[in-house]
Amino acid sequence: MTDTFFKIAFITALAFLAYKLIFSGKQGLTLFEMHFKNGKLTSHKGKIPEKFERECKQIAKHEKLTCTIRAEKNNSVRLHVSANVNDNLTQQIRNVFPFEYYDRKTVDNSQLKG
Repeated sequence: MTDTFFKIAFITALAFLAYKLIFSGKQGLTLFEMHFKNGKLTSHKGKIPEKFERECKQIAKHEKLTCTIRAEKNNSVRLHVSANVNDNLTQQIRNVFPFEYYDRKTVDNSQLKG
């Protein structure tokens, strides 16, 4: 009887561990997502900073990109660019992304002084 109990407990623990390992890699809150096909913005969702959208459209049009660009916020903001985009273009896109727009602190140090 106790042997069966230990087997059930062991199987349950393994199932729980497998579940945690598979589903614990949760992504953050998606701020926005843009889909480009042959250099044209085909779809988007979320609030995209205007300047960033404009500059991404220019890069995509010039390079005839087919890709997805997504920004997620977990603790900090992460910008994801499709793997089919070469490193130089990914860096260009990252350079125009306004990370500081999302990483502002809520407390202004000048207000802390009496």
